[in-house]
Amino acid sequence: MTGTGPGAAPAAGRGSAGTGRFRVGSVTKSFTATVVLQLVNEGRLELSDSVEQWLPGLVNKGADTTIRHLLQHTSGLPEYTTDMFDKAGIPKERYRSWTAKELVDRAGRLPREFPPGDRYSYSNTNYIVLGMLIERVTGRPYATEIRERILRPLGMGHTRLPGASTEVPGPHAHAYVPVTKGGRVVPVDVTRFNPTIAGAAGEIISTTEDLNRFYRALFRGRLLPAALLKEMKDPGATKKTYGLGLEMAPLPCGTALGHGGGAPGYLTVAFSSADGARQVALSITSYSGDPEKAAVALLTSALCP
Repeated sequence: MTGTGPGAAPAAGRGSAGTGRFRVGSVTKSFTATVVLQLVNEGRLELSDSVEQWLPGLVNKGADTTIRHLLQHTSGLPEYTTDMFDKAGIPKERYRSWTAKELVDRAGRLPREFPPGDRYSYSNTNYIVLGMLIERVTGRPYATEIRERILRPLGMGHTRLPGASTEVPGPHAHAYVPVTKGGRVVPVDVTRFNPTIAGAAGEIISTTEDLNRFYRALFRGRLLPAALLKEMKDPGATKKTYGLGLEMAPLPCGTALGHGGGAPGYLTVAFSSADGARQVALSITSYSGDPEKAAVALLTSALCP
């Protein structure tokens, strides 16, 4: 699934240890959501607070858009990444630094998909706004809050929020995508790019060991009190699809909780049983084909006793 070391070839097929680094993509959303819910627990926020209350003028219909809507992808905010990637999935401006405001403004040029709270539709824009919200409430960047509230207390020493750094530090599998050049399909290394394009929605670099540690601590109540953890696991009106920063994966033995993630050349699957007793964290650097069927089979095998 993933290779080891910085020179892993596209088809090497070698397994990496639990400390091999990779870009986790949207698994970042579970971390961002956890910090937001910790702020709710501290009485500094309410899930019913509006975006307009904290970030006036940022988004259209901000007074009708709540923090809960953002966390659960029911805000109707359009996807800011539209037209930011080429056909191969490579960022068109690969090494550019983006501010969160620039990303939200890109979404603001598009019409809302639906009125806030009307239904579920996954949009990375929601979590870019949540990153801005964390900074507004705490006075510190969301990355600092994630480090101090989650990474440091849990001893997640291999997890990074890289900011504008294009590198994946430490041992890691390189990511490749197939690109047609001169009539031939060739592998293009996409490991390096500026992750500010993902921000609070998807910038984290981690390991399978650290991701399992995070979800185990979360589901065993080390990061949130029982009432807010219950809220986080509640899919509400999303048809059993999404909680507050958590995806639901229906399996023959019940529903697994966690998140999937994608970054150029990387695919991440990180799910646990509801109590964190059984876990799977997987990074896939799939050059061709669709690994989804194999990933679901692995989830079922590992999480269903």
